[in-house]
Amino acid sequence: MSIWALADLHLSLGVPDKTMEIFGSEWRNYMLRIKENWEDKIRSNDLVLIAGDISWAMKIGEVEKDFEWLDKLPGKKLIIKGNHDYWWNSYSKVKKILPPSIDALQNSAYLWNDIAIGGTRLWDTSEYNFDKYINIKPNPKAKEEKLIQRDLQEKIFERELHRLKISLAQMSDGAVFRIVMTHYPPIGADLAPSRASALLEKYDIDVCVFGHLHSVKPNSLPFGKARKVKYVLTSADYVEFHPVQIL
Repeated sequence: MSIWALADLHLSLGVPDKTMEIFGSEWRNYMLRIKENWEDKIRSNDLVLIAGDISWAMKIGEVEKDFEWLDKLPGKKLIIKGNHDYWWNSYSKVKKILPPSIDALQNSAYLWNDIAIGGTRLWDTSEYNFDKYINIKPNPKAKEEKLIQRDLQEKIFERELHRLKISLAQMSDGAVFRIVMTHYPPIGADLAPSRASALLEKYDIDVCVFGHLHSVKPNSLPFGKARKVKYVLTSADYVEFHPVQIL
């Protein structure tokens, strides 16, 4: 039994006009590539961690086709919310439509074969940024908007840190291995200490998987291990739509 991770699937079966293929050749046939790579690597008794941005759906009813597609793939799937998962506005409603092979984390923790898993979405933070690693040319207007919204950004980030702490506190003390999923990176490329990484270290996390970053220059963000925590970027396009083995 293995654990795998793959973030930012951006499925669009319920909203076919929002396919990721409009973002360039690297996304061509991405759903087929995900399916083929998934079926090649993952077995029925494996666990797959999906760290947010699961679907482009806007409403809960639009995401059901994407869940049906995921449900047919091998393995148990554990999901968290990403910044583009607009359909996820009520945890209770999400739980009601989840197929048997999919479970969700929100202010909670999960135990799988003595392995504890927690996590939350996180958010942008002024502690670090990844502009120099991204192929897309920075938009000056977007930077200006970020400055205007800095106070709001900080409030959202602080709230997400609190949610992360709630999840970490619920992870089983008896777990033999401890994994955290975040959608946004919890640490910068230089692996310098951050507020989020300090929490992961405090709760003895072994691995943190995350996504969110797209159009990253090839092999420019290896991340790695810092202060006993291993950080793994699993954005689908960055890993060429191959699930990454975590354990």
